Amino acid sequence: MNQAISWVLLLGITAGCGGENTSSNVTSPGAEKSGKTSVLEAGASAIQDKTPVNKLNIYLDGFHFYNGQQQGQMEAHHYCAKLNEDVTQCVIFDGNGDSAKIMGVEYIISEKLFKTLPTDEKKLWHSHRYEVKSGELIAPGLPNVAEHELMEQVVSTYGKTWHTWHTDQDLDLPLGSPALMMGFTRDGQLNPRLLRDRDKRFGVSTDDKRKNREDIPLPAIQSGADSWQAGEIVQLPALTGHKHQHVQQGSFSESKPKK
Repeated sequence: MNQAISWVLLLGITAGCGGENTSSNVTSPGAEKSGKTSVLEAGASAIQDKTPVNKLNIYLDGFHFYNGQQQGQMEAHHYCAKLNEDVTQCVIFDGNGDSAKIMGVEYIISEKLFKTLPTDEKKLWHSHRYEVKSGELIAPGLPNVAEHELMEQVVSTYGKTWHTWHTDQDLDLPLGSPALMMGFTRDGQLNPRLLRDRDKRFGVSTDDKRKNREDIPLPAIQSGADSWQAGEIVQLPALTGHKHQHVQQGSFSESKPKK
């Protein structure tokens, strides 16, 4: 398919399809919005320019886990904007409806840019090869042909993801330190219940997507990515007395994963 045509599909269709089927599991404390607040919101919506937000025109749905704690898994709804052919930035939500909470951000770069990163920086990034080839990563609402072309671009990229609201644990407010997240790299790592639930809500088959993507070339994983597999666990220090178990002690501490 002509690339220009495919991006027209991406920009035009993604906004209107494949959403509003995943509710947030977080209920924040606070008073109901007042009438005054609703009026202010309506006025701001009609008058203020929101160019950066309007650029978030690509929707991807996949799964993350806490670096160093693979059992801490969650679905992640990415709303992304391509800055250029080598850099994409995404805002990550825990759902795709009105109640969705911002969980964090992900920066996605090309293989070309990943190769230029310092060794220590590479430890923060994960590959997308398995996520694409396995069918775990989807672009909800896109026709198969457009999604396939998008995945051809994503398969060789690398992502750096920080979650600031741990919505699997903090069901009221964003607490604790940001957590570095990783992506899955082989079969058997992702909780199958999460995958079945996602597929049911979106009316898709991960197995069918895997078969559909068999013709996408399999890129080599660049050295330094997915460093958790070699025992290089990087996290911010935990707050004293905080309940989150995924955070390692020490500033950007590196340790062997617990057995």
